[in-house]
Amino acid sequence: MEYFSNSQKQTEYIAAEFAKRLKAGDVVALFGDLGAGKTAFVRGIARALGVSEHVTSPTFVILNEYEGDTTLYHFDMYRLEDADEDALSDVGYFEYAGGDGVCAIEWSEYIKDFLPDDRYDVTITLTDGDERARRIIITRAGGAPL
Repeated sequence: MEYFSNSQKQTEYIAAEFAKRLKAGDVVALFGDLGAGKTAFVRGIARALGVSEHVTSPTFVILNEYEGDTTLYHFDMYRLEDADEDALSDVGYFEYAGGDGVCAIEWSEYIKDFLPDDRYDVTITLTDGDERARRIIITRAGGAPL
């Protein structure tokens, strides 16, 4: 699925619509450059899951947990660029990925060797010519249909 967004609110709306299909145990791996809109996408997922808290990037704490109709585990792997299995265990990644909530992972490219095979991949890129415009591509890992 491919979408185009011209604002954070539009990105959040696209994510909220996508998130209607999510269930406990699902993993959403987000890929994209700094400032592409990964956190805005997670805010949309959170809204769809019934989270009422303000969602922020967990860059400095690695993980934020949000309670809603379904729990959202929001990881930011930016500070774990050279992560190994021990580092991911230390932050609880293996406990949450595929667990009792939805797991959204920003900067998934930093842990690509540790991502589950059964997941959604969301790639957000800036488009040429308009600094606000984003291209959002949502796929199932391994090419499985959405």
